Amino acid sequence: MRVYVPLTLPGLAEAYKAGQLGAGPFAAYAVTPGLREWYVSDDIEELEYAALSRAALASLRLLAAEPEAPRRRVVVAVDVADRAVSADPDRALDPAALGEVLVAGAVPMGKAASVHADAADAEADVTAAVEALPAADGGDGDAQFVVDGAEDHELLWFATQEIPNLVERGT
Repeated sequence: MRVYVPLTLPGLAEAYKAGQLGAGPFAAYAVTPGLREWYVSDDIEELEYAALSRAALASLRLLAAEPEAPRRRVVVAVDVADRAVSADPDRALDPAALGEVLVAGAVPMGKAASVHADAADAEADVTAAVEALPAADGGDGDAQFVVDGAEDHELLWFATQEIPNLVERGT
């Protein structure tokens, strides 16, 4: 199963140095039954893009918790065994948990298929989105518009061999 792991650039650097993602159960995003129902599509590429987008939003939340991290969303796509992934059926249609899964344990970086990250020109909009998150979570429509503005920036695709350069340039 392909899962999308939200990170920050320092988190990516740490995972690269350790040679693995996560140390125990950790959150990721995947094409779940709830995501399929919400997105209403049978196109697997569209569904995977929706899961990637959900992970990008989670990366935004990680940035809010790391004020010193460069303001660029990062998502690592990894392939894991189906048995290593679980979803909470009680939250399947909860808008805050769409596509969310728990990966049971650490995943070797060798299982990474690609890395997706913002370009430097997204930093101003990502910064604004991070600052608007609390108000957006409180129901402020204008703040939600700012948060959604970060999604106007497509995450760039990077091969796993590019991680050292991405980490070096981004931090």
